[in-house]
Amino acid sequence: MTSEILSAINILTQPLASAQTSQQEALHAALGANKSVLLERLRSDGRLQRAARMRDEAKGEADWYGGETDDVTWSFVQECLLLLLTLTRHLTEELKRFQEAPPPSGSLRTPEMAPPLPPDVLSVSQQKTLGAALQFVVSLGVCPYLSAGVGVPLGRRSAFGSVVEKLIGRETSPPAGRRLLTTTRVLLQVAERATLATLVFSRHLGDVMAALCQLGYEPHREDRGAKLNHSEECRWCKEALRNLLGKVYQPIVVKELLVLQGGPKQVSRAALGSAPAWLRRLCGQLLSERLMQPSGVQAVVRAVLEGGTGGDSDWRKCDAVARILAACPQQSASADGYFRLVCPQILDLLHFRDKLTAQQFQRVATMAALSMVQERPAFAQQYLLAPLLAPLHRCITASDHPHVAVEESDLTRCLEDVYKIWVVGNSPSPTLLAALQDVLPVIFTLFCFTKRSVSHLRAPCQEILLWFLKLSETSAALPLLRQLSGLRERRNDVAAAAFHFTAGGDGGVRLVCRQACSDADEELYEKLSGEQWRLECLVQLLAQLSDSDLAGDFFLDLLQELTGWAAALDEELKDEEQVDVAAMTLLEVEQQLLGGAERRAEKLTLLQALAVMVESLEQEQLLRKTSQVVDFMVSLLQRACVGLDGASAPGVGNLVESQTLSMGMGLVATLLSISAEDYSCMSKLLRPLEALSQQHPDVVVQELASNLRAVIATHGAFRPESLADAARCRGNPDEMTKSSKARSEGRSQQTPVGRFPQRPSPPSSSGDPDPSNKPLSDWLLEACDLDVPTRAVALRVVTRMVQRRHPEAVQAQEKVLTLFLENLEHEDSFVYLSAIQGLAVLADSYPGHILERLLQDFQRGPSLPSSKQERSLETRLKVGEVLMRASRAMGELAPHLGRPLLSVFLQGTRDPDQSVRASSLSNLGELCQRLDYSLGPLAQELSSCLTALIKTEREAEVRRAAVHVIAQLLRGLSDKTTQVLSDVLLDLYRALKLAVRSDPDPAAVLHAQLALEELDHVMRRFVFPEQKLEKKIVVLP
Repeated sequence: MTSEILSAINILTQPLASAQTSQQEALHAALGANKSVLLERLRSDGRLQRAARMRDEAKGEADWYGGETDDVTWSFVQECLLLLLTLTRHLTEELKRFQEAPPPSGSLRTPEMAPPLPPDVLSVSQQKTLGAALQFVVSLGVCPYLSAGVGVPLGRRSAFGSVVEKLIGRETSPPAGRRLLTTTRVLLQVAERATLATLVFSRHLGDVMAALCQLGYEPHREDRGAKLNHSEECRWCKEALRNLLGKVYQPIVVKELLVLQGGPKQVSRAALGSAPAWLRRLCGQLLSERLMQPSGVQAVVRAVLEGGTGGDSDWRKCDAVARILAACPQQSASADGYFRLVCPQILDLLHFRDKLTAQQFQRVATMAALSMVQERPAFAQQYLLAPLLAPLHRCITASDHPHVAVEESDLTRCLEDVYKIWVVGNSPSPTLLAALQDVLPVIFTLFCFTKRSVSHLRAPCQEILLWFLKLSETSAALPLLRQLSGLRERRNDVAAAAFHFTAGGDGGVRLVCRQACSDADEELYEKLSGEQWRLECLVQLLAQLSDSDLAGDFFLDLLQELTGWAAALDEELKDEEQVDVAAMTLLEVEQQLLGGAERRAEKLTLLQALAVMVESLEQEQLLRKTSQVVDFMVSLLQRACVGLDGASAPGVGNLVESQTLSMGMGLVATLLSISAEDYSCMSKLLRPLEALSQQHPDVVVQELASNLRAVIATHGAFRPESLADAARCRGNPDEMTKSSKARSEGRSQQTPVGRFPQRPSPPSSSGDPDPSNKPLSDWLLEACDLDVPTRAVALRVVTRMVQRRHPEAVQAQEKVLTLFLENLEHEDSFVYLSAIQGLAVLADSYPGHILERLLQDFQRGPSLPSSKQERSLETRLKVGEVLMRASRAMGELAPHLGRPLLSVFLQGTRDPDQSVRASSLSNLGELCQRLDYSLGPLAQELSSCLTALIKTEREAEVRRAAVHVIAQLLRGLSDKTTQVLSDVLLDLYRALKLAVRSDPDPAAVLHAQLALEELDHVMRRFVFPEQKLEKKIVVLP
């Protein structure tokens, strides 16, 4: 029956040959002829009798059917509508019977049988026939009767549309409005069947929506015969439009509403026709309703961006959608309600995984968030930033949790979102900086934890911290740095006493409750080591800020505080002396003692921070600008001025401090010699220089201070000779003192005013004795002296003679070897380290004989008659250090000279003493890095040794060394790994995975993780080699 109805539809819509000359006449004739053929076939063809009967039933129930009319096009549309209704009713009845029918018995079904198809499934050819009928209905029964500006005109769609526009007659009965209503109602009835709805709405949704908008919302005009007669019909159209918009895929609805509203800006209004004001208002209202629905933001974004390729036009679309989302629509009842609905959906846009979709959605979300923060900061803080940063805030306020306070997934998602909005968005505003500053201590604590382990969160944390430090004001960054370094009370940070971060299962981090520690010493050690580690991590961050003055400003701020403490030192001492403990209660005494302990702890923290910064940061980064150098000198001079009036001044009478002060003023003199225009920033030096020139007890310091003050005050008009000497001698205080005394006895001439002295090259600072001024025998005797410095210097001189191939040292090779071996057993580190260096140089110069002797001593203990057996183990370890340095010095000769060492080191891994085993493994790692392809025959033996130690060794130190050997081996072989270790690579990988999973020692686990990372890099380069563009010239035969 379905095929019969579709056959009738095919008869009605099939093209016929026509002898008409114009397209309009040909179309008019074809419509009339097809209708006549259909009616004739329905009366005469027996195969279409059932279809004819059902058509007549639908015709009898259709109150809109007007019978025969002179308008051929409308008559043709009526026949199409009747057949569509007939097909819909038939499919509905068939589907109802199919659903009520009992399922087939089990004996008739087999597991491989497909389920029966429902009767409303159409074939491809049937869908094509039905699509042609729907196209005729929409083109002849909907589009011609739309008002100007409503929908896309037919003439703008195709050449056929222009022909149809000329063919339609609007003056005949029924009126245009009634025709449009009839066609729209029938199409909606047809769309009630899911199979047919797909065909209707996939191609003609915009036209149906345009018709419903016009029928339900167009203002009535008296001069138009198209207006509806009853308000009930208007209400029905409005309700039908609401239902339609709720059922269809929302991005398609949004896209069609945008087209109805007038089209994109790049398409001219003349092309699509200017939409009337009532339609633009209606579409705007409907779009706002789509936006404020659940998942409405995603629907709007998909409607605008779907089908994009990620080009420049797509980025402009992203920015436009972001501005739309950040603006509250007029149809919204309140701005608070709008942002409460929209902000969570904007955050959801950040979490897509598809590459292209995620890139576009994240840009929209980032731009929308930044626009909201800029235009509506209060709502953005409440509904956007607060939920986004909630996991980090829970780290601060976590309490009364049984085990896990913050899950790994929450922290990972939070940090990724912060990175996308703050760092990628890169639009610093006071609201964003303030919101991030509240949780920055938690991010820093998390960064410190990830620095000790392997986690994918390390890079986002570091980038977030660097972004804030680069873009925040110095007045806000300095207090934060003081808090992170421990100089201020830790606020907005993880409650370290109750919670701590631990590694998650997916490479992230989670916050869990801290287990109580019963050992007070262990707890104190963890606290102190944690503070030291935090300080080192902070300095590493500052080292990354190579183009910022923040590190220098922080350093000067700490120096200024140090100066303040030095000034308050005398007062604190006086207060402590005046305290009458006998007149105080126990509580007051305790408070007094605790206060003093806290002040001393703060001073120690300050000194520790200064020490780490000086050791870890380069001078160019600490003092990048002249103004920072001047501020540094101000702090130095102010500390020197502290207590000059008192008898017990800290710097008075201290030679080191006086020389440091002289060198500092020499630095100022150098600045004046190089950049003579920076006098404005140096004016702050005048007061401390005046105090030093009048009150300091050192004559040299007084003279330098007076001269510098005169030069700065006169802006270089007065420049004494002593200024050039100070600049020249600032690296040597003794020379500066001599020059000053010589000038005090008399001067022969003075530097003319306005001339700058030349800067001579600094003298050589080498203070080592010259080996040529004594014979080798004398140095050998001094190497046996009881005085430790004399012995150490002699050993270093002999080492240098061996290194330079001195003839006497070459002839006395055995004596030199015995001397170094004897001094190897000395207790003082200054002596035995010099001996270790000498033996390493000796082994490098004469490897054949020396290495054999050293290997014998390492394997069996010291061979000298004077050796002490109770110190045998210590001597063997020192010989192991010599062998390690010799291995490093072998270079390309390692494959030739390293075979004997390799055998001894492998035997040493079975030594009874754990220190010797660890030393052997350490030397083995250094040697294996340099063996390259010569390691191939020994790979199996080496792998068996290392894997056995990792699995069976009880001492953690030895297991660490074994794992470290694998890491060094992979690092040394690099791209050759897959060739040299092809047979044992799987065994090494399994041993490393075993260490990561089951080794109780954290250091061994860390070494194993680093080795696995190295192996991962090697295999990635092997599987995905770097693509190189090469040209090859091949000579054909």
